Amino acid sequence: MKCHDDALIRLFHVYKRYGAKNALFDISLDIFKNEFLFLTGPSGAGKSTLLKLLYLGESLSEGQILIDRMNLARVSRKRAPELRRKLGIIFQDYKLIPTKTVYENVSLVLEARGMSHKFIQKKVHSVLRTVGMEKRKKSFPPGLSGGEQQKVAVARAVVGEPKIILADEPTGSLDADSAGTIFDLLTNIHARGATVLVATHDAELIRSAKGRVIQLKEGKVVAE
Repeated sequence: MKCHDDALIRLFHVYKRYGAKNALFDISLDIFKNEFLFLTGPSGAGKSTLLKLLYLGESLSEGQILIDRMNLARVSRKRAPELRRKLGIIFQDYKLIPTKTVYENVSLVLEARGMSHKFIQKKVHSVLRTVGMEKRKKSFPPGLSGGEQQKVAVARAVVGEPKIILADEPTGSLDADSAGTIFDLLTNIHARGATVLVATHDAELIRSAKGRVIQLKEGKVVAE
């Protein structure tokens, strides 16, 4: 039985409102170190909203969220980069910069941290090799397939070796082969020690994994 001290992410009575509508309603949840967890539920259930709260893409309406003992409601603008360094985010629509190459999209993460050119070069090439995109490093995102863009998005998320990976429908727009490749990459990241939180309605993906499943409906946890 895991205890609360092992929880890397803790949510206490979390609400998110847009006007009079509750997008999330009274969510309390512990996510543990090196856990692989699925958030599932129909479209509009609140999966993406929950992830946005975790990476400060949205602010809480009520409740508390702790990530690695940092209280998100009290994170100052100055400390926000410290929090974000703990996170690697994989967006459903990739969010790659179209005017930058594959290499540049991934290297930006390390450049923002002031890493040396030599370190960045070695690390980015290593990560691109891992996701099978090293040969496309000079390509621009608009010239890549959806599966290739998602591989680059995974590379960008993991290059800084974050403690936590947040993936929002990472296989949503991919064919079965590409989806399988992305899931294998996430499994490998998890095996290296990362906590992985995947929002998905892909039942096949969930069946093929052994992670805990949290089901949301209309902003509430309805099953675990």
